[in-house]
Amino acid sequence: MSYRLGNWCVWPAIIATIITVLFVAGRLAAEAQQAGKVYRIGVLHLTPDLSRMEAFRDGLNKLGYIEGQDIAILDRLAEGKVHRLPELAAELVRLKVDVIVTGGTITTYAAKQATSTIPIVMAADDSPVEDGFIVSLGRPGTNITGLTTLSRELNGKRLALLKEAIPRIARVAVLSNPANRSSGPGLSTTKAAAQSMGLQLVPIEVRGPDEFESAFAAIAKARAQALVLGHQDPIFHVHAQRVASLASRTGSRPSST
Repeated sequence: MSYRLGNWCVWPAIIATIITVLFVAGRLAAEAQQAGKVYRIGVLHLTPDLSRMEAFRDGLNKLGYIEGQDIAILDRLAEGKVHRLPELAAELVRLKVDVIVTGGTITTYAAKQATSTIPIVMAADDSPVEDGFIVSLGRPGTNITGLTTLSRELNGKRLALLKEAIPRIARVAVLSNPANRSSGPGLSTTKAAAQSMGLQLVPIEVRGPDEFESAFAAIAKARAQALVLGHQDPIFHVHAQRVASLASRTGSRPSST
């Protein structure tokens, strides 16, 4: 089953629980009888997130799994380079991991392309049905399960909250990562919602943290009065403090002409 995710910070514990279910049921049930079985958990990252990996390990430990004894975690990091994800996913498949954990749409797609048999547990996806990962939330129907943020459904709500908080708002900037497969659909729903509310949307593309400074300079130049994120993307979560700091700094200085 794919679960709706209300609080992004709780995903490590939920993912650990889902993996436990996989280990004791379904296709892994027979292997569970093997004495001394060490489960190999592949983790595919686009960008590093040490705090969530620590929480993930802690969640597994609380469920009774000891790294090096019951489980082995094979961590693969693309260092922000999207083109490396397919080869890293293929590597995990060659290593015959028992399950692959992915951090978002980009990594889930790479894992999906690499295997249709190894279970994949996604930490989050905007709309897993539309993205072709699962058949439905209640019955995924594929080798993929995990969490969904239903972020696209919330894009209009975010703009509505901005409109309510700042009734005279006219221009809203939206950050999106074009390398993320969710970027296009997410931006489309945000544009549709903005149009219905009479708001001018200012799309700003950000492919990595090295583009944050130029992105916020563009936001200031466009005289945007608020900022929303067009879709869930690892670079915005991993660098959330920096995004918030730049947004605060941009909002407190005169916009360039």
